[in-house]
Amino acid sequence: MRLNTLKPAPGAKKDRHRVGRGVGSGWGKTAGRGHKGQKARSGGFHKIGFEGGQMPLHRRLPKRGFNSPTRDDIAEVRLSELERLEAPDVDLAALQAAGIVSKKALGAKIILSGKLSKKLTVKGDVKASKGARSAIEGAGGRVEVAEEKPVVKKLPKKPQAKPEAAAKA
Repeated sequence: MRLNTLKPAPGAKKDRHRVGRGVGSGWGKTAGRGHKGQKARSGGFHKIGFEGGQMPLHRRLPKRGFNSPTRDDIAEVRLSELERLEAPDVDLAALQAAGIVSKKALGAKIILSGKLSKKLTVKGDVKASKGARSAIEGAGGRVEVAEEKPVVKKLPKKPQAKPEAAAKA
């Protein structure tokens, strides 16, 4: 067998379907478009999902769900994964170098899953849940990251009219 002798299987290659080429072809006159109507006209087509002016299905149904743009920014790290880590200091760079966290992650959070027997120091952009923090400290390590509490912003109070000004009016 040579490259110049290769041929497609019989019946695999069909001629291109040429419409509008005379009555004898079987696809003459209306060229498979039928009689009249929007689809019979040149340029007469509408966008996908158009239902003739009726409210389309994709707009009739309610919206559902939410795609967070920051979903993959904070990576989860298990205690069992920290057990494999050879470095005594755990920070984002060490986790990324070990392949535990993706290179795109902006931070990491250690969760209580598995057991930890090593003495580790957690610092930098790596946070720990309450259970994970107690497990790390129980193994003789320490967590040097201050857990941030969510900041609740209060709206400024509207200036109220003074009672004196209301009495004069």
